[in-house]
Amino acid sequence: MEQLTTQLVEWASASRPLVKDQESGDACLVKVFPDSAFVAAVDGLGHGPDAASAARKAIALLADSVWGGPLAAVRHCHEGLRSTRGVVLSLAHFDGDLGTMTWTGVGNIAGVLLRPIQAMNSGHVGLRPGRGVVGRLLPALRSDVVPVTPGDTLVLASDGINPQFVLDLEYPDSLQVAADRILADFGSATDDALVVIARYRGAPA
Repeated sequence: MEQLTTQLVEWASASRPLVKDQESGDACLVKVFPDSAFVAAVDGLGHGPDAASAARKAIALLADSVWGGPLAAVRHCHEGLRSTRGVVLSLAHFDGDLGTMTWTGVGNIAGVLLRPIQAMNSGHVGLRPGRGVVGRLLPALRSDVVPVTPGDTLVLASDGINPQFVLDLEYPDSLQVAADRILADFGSATDDALVVIARYRGAPA
């Protein structure tokens, strides 16, 4: 997917289904507004049409409910997915006014926040999801709130991406090049795969 540039964040994604020409069970959502942005990665359990259907429904439910905050959005998604096989997901909210990112996750979506080398507290901030399945078994939800400054970059990856990708992460110049490289180098041959990257640019002056 071509990288898109916005006022508050820029982002890019790369994905592929397990079976060529079949819809992937992995999907992402990016909603950007002048002073806030929401970024989500969703993985329907398994792969194939049922996984894709669950992921599509999850994206629609999240898109309708993110304004209530990440925790409320995940709970809304959970209720709406009870008739499906369920999903795992990660959801982040960037607040341009406060300079924060609020993140929550359920299941094995890997998440890491990269800070520019020149920034204070540079390096990786690992995001810690709870165990469970949205639509089936929802754990006690928690959210992490971390300060962000322009240049901080969020990477979310489904379990179709080998988690060892984190050990090879470097701060990316081009988000699309980075997403494509992670998919090519660490994408699984036995599952759908998705990576979405979002860089915080700060609220416009």
